[in-house]
Amino acid sequence: MADQSSLTDVLRFYRDLGFTDVRAPDLTPVAVPAPSAQAQASRPQATTPKPKPAVPDEPKPDWNYRPATELLGDGDSGPRPEPIVILEKIQQDMGECTRCVLHKGRSKIVFGSGPADAKVVFVGEGPGADEDAQGLPFVGRAGQLLTQMINNTATGEGIPIQRDDVYICNVVKCHPPGNRAPETDEMKTCGQFLERQLDAIRPRAICVLGGTAAKYLLDTRQGITKIRGKWKEWQGIPVMPTFHPSFLLRAYNKEGKRQAWEDLKKVLHYAYD
Repeated sequence: MADQSSLTDVLRFYRDLGFTDVRAPDLTPVAVPAPSAQAQASRPQATTPKPKPAVPDEPKPDWNYRPATELLGDGDSGPRPEPIVILEKIQQDMGECTRCVLHKGRSKIVFGSGPADAKVVFVGEGPGADEDAQGLPFVGRAGQLLTQMINNTATGEGIPIQRDDVYICNVVKCHPPGNRAPETDEMKTCGQFLERQLDAIRPRAICVLGGTAAKYLLDTRQGITKIRGKWKEWQGIPVMPTFHPSFLLRAYNKEGKRQAWEDLKKVLHYAYD
């Protein structure tokens, strides 16, 4: 009787697990007693887990390039706003930018300067200490040389413009510490504002100054010595890469100065002739 009682307990155990039949070692089916009503009532019932309420994703800031007119919400409908209106909107959109680490050491954001309808835009890599203090691009020694280059070349070539007639800006708008070159992620984050500026102005030509700015704007790995003096393109706008004025300040760099002046003549003649 003890063995039969033990077997019955085992069968009931498997029955409660949900088995309806078992096979003995000789493969003869053995019926499992049906569970009593009391056992069925006491068996825990499987429940379907309630779905968790959907949690909306937090909005992520869009720091990628968008056409400048998208900031105004007009897209392709209606007339294109005046460049000055778009530039003002871009600057408002930038605000007191904290999108990358460069904001931690800046004094002022250096957005850009010049007429919104300029035929030429000069693009550097980033503001220096003098620019950081004044909030204006290219006002230090390199900026003074750039002014001379623009004014003297235009006068010598009979083109009636001065520095105030061109637009000047940088890839990044905050002064990198120690005058170091901007990092790739910093340029990618801040470069959206440069691209919107260029898209707003739509100049006849862009002159990109130095290898760092050229690599970003032209998406190239080639050094400035290989690509300077050769027309490239950004969004359908001709681009002339040339040396950065800070590079030309070095005393031994007379040949570089001559080449940069030749590059600048190409830009001015293309834009104003």
